[in-house]
Amino acid sequence: MSEPTPPHRRGLREFTALPVVRQSLGVVIACGAFAISFGAIAAAGGLDVWQTMALSLIMFSGGSQFALVGVVAGGGSPWAGAVAALLLGSRNTFYGLRLSTLLGLRGLRRAAAAQVVIDESSAMSLGRDSEREARIGFYVTGIGVFTLWNLGSLIGALGAGALTDPAAFGLDAAGPAAFVALLWPRLRDRETWAIALAAAGLAVLSVPFVPPGVPVLVAAAFGIAVGAWPRREPPLPDRPAPHGEAA
Repeated sequence: MSEPTPPHRRGLREFTALPVVRQSLGVVIACGAFAISFGAIAAAGGLDVWQTMALSLIMFSGGSQFALVGVVAGGGSPWAGAVAALLLGSRNTFYGLRLSTLLGLRGLRRAAAAQVVIDESSAMSLGRDSEREARIGFYVTGIGVFTLWNLGSLIGALGAGALTDPAAFGLDAAGPAAFVALLWPRLRDRETWAIALAAAGLAVLSVPFVPPGVPVLVAAAFGIAVGAWPRREPPLPDRPAPHGEAA
């Protein structure tokens, strides 16, 4: 006769069986693997292990980190890289505004939770059927990604730092490639494609006239200006008149 399962093990098994937990853990593992590439790219771009880890611990926003490293590796100033990272990271402010109401946190707990407000934790929290699922999705994803992202960054930085010439392995081209990989899933319609191509064209045209790193800011400023431009909503289609009623 088998012994009954202890209550704490039964509770853990029921917790990990929740769909939101399984989905969150899948996102955590994928981000951890991606962090290895960031560590390698940062090392190839000239950052040492401590600088790479400082970015992952303090900034903790993949898109912003890739932007900063990409600008610096391309010859831009750290200030230009910081501005590019700030522009990309500003979206987390809007996530935080929505999550602060949903999670209902105050004081130090709110400040601590703000550190893990990223795309992934917001996506796994917002739109859930209950407040409990929203909290589980946010904390499991946020804390899990933070842990594996820093671990992956360390592994990538140490691994690339051990290479005598990272550029010989093509790691110098990995930064722009990773940036394109982040952008690609967002190009879903003609309007987005047109904006992206126009921004890229402006960046290329500005290269001879501005310092390295600034073309990225030109493209980002153009995208923000187009996104903030007020649009006229198309008129709603007329509803068909009920049977027997004059239109």
